[in-house]
Amino acid sequence: MTDDREQAARAVSRRGLFGAGIGAGAGLVAAGAGVGAAAGIAGATAATGVNPLAAATNGDESIDLSQSHPFYATAAGQPQGGIRTTPQRYCVFMTFDMSSSVATDLQVLLARWSASIAQLQAGKTVGSVEPAHGDGVGADTGEALDLGPASLTVTVGLGPGIFDERFGLADKRPASLAAIPTLPSDRLQDELSGGDLSLQACADDPQVAYHAVRDLARIARGTATVRWTVLGFGRASAGPSQTTPRNLMGFKDGTRNVTTDEEYDRFVWLGDDAGWMAGGTYQVVRKVQMNIEIWDADVVSDQQRVFGRTKIEGAPLSGGTEHTTPDFTAKSTGDGSSDGTAIDPTSHIALAAHENNGGVKILRRPYNYTDGLNQYGQLDAGLLFAAYVNDPEHFTRIQRRLGAVDRLNEYIAHIGSGVFAIPPAPRKGSYIGERLFR
Repeated sequence: MTDDREQAARAVSRRGLFGAGIGAGAGLVAAGAGVGAAAGIAGATAATGVNPLAAATNGDESIDLSQSHPFYATAAGQPQGGIRTTPQRYCVFMTFDMSSSVATDLQVLLARWSASIAQLQAGKTVGSVEPAHGDGVGADTGEALDLGPASLTVTVGLGPGIFDERFGLADKRPASLAAIPTLPSDRLQDELSGGDLSLQACADDPQVAYHAVRDLARIARGTATVRWTVLGFGRASAGPSQTTPRNLMGFKDGTRNVTTDEEYDRFVWLGDDAGWMAGGTYQVVRKVQMNIEIWDADVVSDQQRVFGRTKIEGAPLSGGTEHTTPDFTAKSTGDGSSDGTAIDPTSHIALAAHENNGGVKILRRPYNYTDGLNQYGQLDAGLLFAAYVNDPEHFTRIQRRLGAVDRLNEYIAHIGSGVFAIPPAPRKGSYIGERLFR
């Protein structure tokens, strides 16, 4: 950072940042944000007859839409919401590229987002919906009025580009933050990959999640532009009190997820030696397209061999119930794998199992998505895969094995990818990533 920029950064006081938080300019619409996402909803609805953000129970008996989660931490090093939070029904994920190369612009944006997210998670607006005397542009778009907080959480991530030469933050770059290397079977599209910033908005009401990202995108106008967006529904991972949901292939997803305090400390959270990232984590996001119609034509017995589990119960093919630990050495009593084991060594659960990956686990927090029809007139749908890890290499290690020989590869393609540093939650009066600028 130049001397001028260093002086400018020091000149941006905390009061000044939050004074700028949700004032003039928040009412401007970010080009492409609302239009592109709305087009995705419309296309999916036209193709399937079902709005992809329509209500789904996912096995939950009832949802309290008045429930809220605090944004601000009560102690240093507490994680942001939307990571260990009980998974909500819906997700809107959006990434941004910085259009400004001025460090104070990034600083102000993170401060304005923080102030706004605190309001949104409390079920409040980010400013006036109806300006005085009825003229002028509203600071808040208003579509979430009267809907309640709906358990909204917004998780903010910083991509590798934030730590390049533009903002003078290279010396603050987290040790393990780097673009995910090319992996076997990747078919990544540039327009669905990367990003300087990420927003993950999860809620039990789809309109609450969409409203949050829409207004935060408006706030970013002039500083950052939208890069790619995915609308997620039907959570594909379970919290402690939730039944295991299903992905769009009809199989239970997330049975052996990270659950205990010890596992979170070992595999998810960064320790005190991580400096300004202590208490944070890394977010790996992949957009996984499924060949739905080809999959639907496959016999169920083969589908079960692909996953290594039964379709209805979700039990491993080695026997037991859903939560029985798979036995990868058990022999088949019927039509098993080519080596005679009940669970094919190239099945999805065998390749992803921590027992077969040096004990490594990742916290999975995915959602299903649909984009209507593809260019061939077939269903365009899949999985918005989000994982949280204290070292992205853990994800890479597992995905290398999956991408090389996973039987599921015949039916899926990884078309989008991003990795982001997730700072800890700020204390009240502070903002996301403030320690970066000290």
